Amino acid sequence: MTDRVVKRSIPSRETSDGAGVRIRRSIGQQPTIRLDPFLMLDEFGSEDAADYIAGFPSHPHRGFETVTYMIDGHMLHEDHMGNRGDLRNGGVQWMTAGRGIIHSEMPQQESGAMRGFQLWLNLPAAEKMTPARYRDIQPGDIPVVSFDGGRARLIAGVLTLAGEAHSGAVTGGTTEPLYADVQLDPGGAVTLPVPSRLDAMVYLYEGTASLGDSALERQAASILDDGNQVSVRAGQEGARLLLLAGRPINEPVVQYGPFVMNTRDEIEQTLRDYRDGVLAAEQPQAS
Repeated sequence: MTDRVVKRSIPSRETSDGAGVRIRRSIGQQPTIRLDPFLMLDEFGSEDAADYIAGFPSHPHRGFETVTYMIDGHMLHEDHMGNRGDLRNGGVQWMTAGRGIIHSEMPQQESGAMRGFQLWLNLPAAEKMTPARYRDIQPGDIPVVSFDGGRARLIAGVLTLAGEAHSGAVTGGTTEPLYADVQLDPGGAVTLPVPSRLDAMVYLYEGTASLGDSALERQAASILDDGNQVSVRAGQEGARLLLLAGRPINEPVVQYGPFVMNTRDEIEQTLRDYRDGVLAAEQPQAS
């Protein structure tokens, strides 16, 4: 087994999105700062309602998936398909935009903490025009894998510990996403297998931790080198971090705001579809 080490650290930068929601963006802050198949990772967190109350009014997407993980707070998802999902503490919303979706994400609280992450996961060309899908994952449906020194909430993928395979709330998919929220006790340590075919990163968002001989930078996407396992140890205050991995797609990425395709012509067609009101229409059946 070969430990993965930190190849590059991408500090998150403060910015805003939606109608003025304050966020910190690491992956995706520039078109060249990505980790195939991940397009963007945003962290949001504030106890000041002014930082989040305006939310994300109705807007479109095409060509990728969004995964929203709510650690604290309450947000409502609504889309053109009639889906309505309450995202609360510990819950996840997994949305596949595919051919096109128009949705909103609006806070359902006027005070208190709102904290979580949104991840954008690319789709291969063959799946970019599939019908849109939406899944509301309740906190109790996310498996918790316990180990000596901590625990992990397994949102997606499979983790094998002590010879036992644990499946997350979401499994499969072309990119084989692995998404775990790992919590380590003070001084706790764990080695998690991550197949060498997957690109991987970790994002430390609470406490202190090290990966091998390298201290992890807080609120930064730590891109990992090749290997087949991740060994992390918490400092004396404990730690919480995201472990993210996925199979690279290795295709061109052309992004225009909320649209992610493979060519400029496809982006131009997407803009026409949105302007003409057919972006989210059902794809015509072949005759």
